[in-house]
Amino acid sequence: MHRPTIFATVSAFAILLGASPTLAQSVPDLRIGSEIKGVLDGADSASNEDYRFEDHLVTARAGQRLEATMRSTDFDTFLAIYREAGIDGEPLASDDDGLGEGTDSRLRFTPQEDGRYVLRARTLSGLDGGAFTLSLVERPPAPRAPRPTGMRIGQTRTGSLSVTDAESDEGTRFDGYSVSLRAGQRVVMTLKSDDFDPVVSIGRSNRAGYAELARNDDGGGDGLNSYLVFTAPETGTYDVRASSLGVDGLGDYSLDLAQGPAPLTAQAIALGDSLSGELQSTDGLNDAGLRADAYRFSGRAGQRIQATMRSEAFDAYLELFSLVDGVQATLGTDDDGADGEGTDARLTQVLPADGDYVIEARALVDGATGAYSLTLGETAPEAPPTPLAFDTVVQGEIKDTDANDDEGRGYHAYGFSGIEGNRVQIVMRSGDFDTFLQVSRAEGTFSMLASDDDGLGEGTDSRLTYILPATGDYVVRASALGSEDDEGLYSIELTDRGPQPVNGSILSGTTARGTLTETDAIAEDGTHYDAYEIAVADGEKLRLTMVSNDFDAVIEVGKAGEDWEAVATDDDGLSDTHARLEWTVEGGGDYVIRARAFGQGEFGAYALTVEPRT
Repeated sequence: MHRPTIFATVSAFAILLGASPTLAQSVPDLRIGSEIKGVLDGADSASNEDYRFEDHLVTARAGQRLEATMRSTDFDTFLAIYREAGIDGEPLASDDDGLGEGTDSRLRFTPQEDGRYVLRARTLSGLDGGAFTLSLVERPPAPRAPRPTGMRIGQTRTGSLSVTDAESDEGTRFDGYSVSLRAGQRVVMTLKSDDFDPVVSIGRSNRAGYAELARNDDGGGDGLNSYLVFTAPETGTYDVRASSLGVDGLGDYSLDLAQGPAPLTAQAIALGDSLSGELQSTDGLNDAGLRADAYRFSGRAGQRIQATMRSEAFDAYLELFSLVDGVQATLGTDDDGADGEGTDARLTQVLPADGDYVIEARALVDGATGAYSLTLGETAPEAPPTPLAFDTVVQGEIKDTDANDDEGRGYHAYGFSGIEGNRVQIVMRSGDFDTFLQVSRAEGTFSMLASDDDGLGEGTDSRLTYILPATGDYVVRASALGSEDDEGLYSIELTDRGPQPVNGSILSGTTARGTLTETDAIAEDGTHYDAYEIAVADGEKLRLTMVSNDFDAVIEVGKAGEDWEAVATDDDGLSDTHARLEWTVEGGGDYVIRARAFGQGEFGAYALTVEPRT
């Protein structure tokens, strides 16, 4: 059978893998003062595995107070803005429900420099989308904020946020305080309130307005109260803002400014080291006010390191920081990476630059104490994916020199390209170890979309069946399931099953006889099914029976033309392997009956009967 739905070749995949897929080739301009109407759908909008979106190019001046509003009755909207050159990174600002109306967004943003920005209009989650309106306006100049109240280290100020206070770019009310600091001086700000969720921030003023340097919402383990440790990068006057998390937060507060705790004394550790430590109630506090032990090491740009922390006394937690001019910046964190669901942590990170780094070892729940072990090592860098052709069996061997994933498993990476809605099947077999398959989009870091361990139902071999959420490039990781020491030979094969089959039809009083095969439609849980459409009246009573001697039968019923959601289902209503569903229709119309197997990899003949009942 000809397969027109796959467009990848070995050379094409290599080219596509090097391109940035996140930003479309041509991004339309969105002029300030304009409003557009659009539709997020599969035809025109882009998507990743989590949401559907459209990008719009905005040209703005430093200090320009912009407000973007996105409304839709079809989905929950979300807005984010990026630098044009930073579209693959974190947004400069984002908003979900800024209008306070549940599903509409209002993003307020003031650029710190002249330039071009990308405004992303998207669904909060999911690929359903729908119609929307998007507007971009320039807000009038903010009322001149009152001169900040002077504050000295060791003082506590009390105040109250009200509707007459100054307003931030995000629309929250704030009170401002000024403090003079020396370069390298370390201070701690504590903002408490029983009336609202407090947020404390510190920054400096420039021609574009207030440039925030650091903020905290819920630090110090004190509920919703804020705790922020800050080290001044240079001598000068800094602005401290006491505000709320939301635009409606008003009420009384207290702000304390104190000399900051001494930085954690970092013990030296080298790649390849393993050591024993103990968290104690007398340990120092980190910048978030949490007790921790710190370890310092030197690394190189591109080096891939892995830290593992184990403890039987508490739930371990790791955080990695870069260290530039004595200022720490978080690179990554981990809680349960060493075992997936237990109490040990494993953090894997590619170092961004030559220099010094700090690992903080602490408990997930502050205050926990006890012994732990910490190991720091270097792992092989992630190898570029090897193009994987369809319908070709590839042989491979997992060795101890292979790159490891975040769980410490050696793996091989394979790449392929496909079209949205197509079904792919990946089969991995090995006589040496228990196999494991994962799939991710190719762009960015590996982020698992789907996985499989025993999909073939044969104990150690895997079969991953997956419906591609978007057209583009994908990466498959082939590895052992568990132990870091599992090595050996394996085979892998990628098959294109094309788009989901068209539904059949069935009438009340008839029987459909069919056979589940690997070419049938794939359900959300990876099982295969046949689908039959039926028109029914409100209150109609039906008996659905599915019998099979080859697999454990399951009947599901859902509304036609909508995202699949079963309104009625049965597994063993007739016997241990045969299904019978007594269904009373609530709301007439077109429905879909799914005749499927209970587990993945179950196939064979069946009979589905639909009959009226009194």
